[in-house]
Amino acid sequence: MRGTSRASLQAVENRFTPTLRAAGDQARRIGEELFALTDALDQSGSLRRTLADPSLDGEPKSGLVARLLDGADARTVEIAQALVRSRWSADADLAHATERLGFVALLLSAEADGTLVRVEEELFSLTRALAGQREVRRYLLDDAYPAQARGELVDRLLGEQGAPVTRAVARRAAAAPRGRRYVTTLHHVGDVIAELRSREVATVVTASPLTATQTDRLADLVGRALGRAVQVNVVVDPHVVGGLRVQSGPDVIDSTVLSRLADARRQLAG
Repeated sequence: MRGTSRASLQAVENRFTPTLRAAGDQARRIGEELFALTDALDQSGSLRRTLADPSLDGEPKSGLVARLLDGADARTVEIAQALVRSRWSADADLAHATERLGFVALLLSAEADGTLVRVEEELFSLTRALAGQREVRRYLLDDAYPAQARGELVDRLLGEQGAPVTRAVARRAAAAPRGRRYVTTLHHVGDVIAELRSREVATVVTASPLTATQTDRLADLVGRALGRAVQVNVVVDPHVVGGLRVQSGPDVIDSTVLSRLADARRQLAG
């Protein structure tokens, strides 16, 4: 999103996050209703352009979205009306913002029942399980397969495990990829969780598994190095040989053996 859209999304999210948090487990229903609105926007270019048109007065757009959401939770309607009254750099940004607030609502319902950390861990585990499953990832992205079938595949991947919100997020990512890779959507949701927990995600690639104590210690060290609290997700990759590679957003700390060998080769070549 460009500047205007980012500012609009942030303003609406800041305004309604307390509302969604206060909704408790009812926030999940709000999230599902916002996803339904996202789908309507994606399926109708004329509707999306009308609701995002900055030249149109906000009141008629608010009335239109209220009619679209007839029977929905009043808080869903209020959030949607705030979105269509806002300004967007591109009409697609309205759909992106609606989807993000849908994910925020789902995750805050998990926060309310005490499962948010579990959801974060389960989504990360799912992304790692898919790392070597190229055909499965392709299937989850392919609109040629019915959304229901893609959702059923996610259910099989999760088995009997998975918190209700984990399953809801995982199925949503499969049912409505919106042009993104499946794992990309899961990473996006992981970032939203980190924001809700006032933390950033740091992905650590290491040659061998870390103990819980080592992970906690690493999170403290990385947090101090970056100047902010971080949630450490550990990826084991034997190909790095040794050392660690830490990435948090654009910040990268790389001390793997392969990195040092690459540096040595560049120095020799120079």
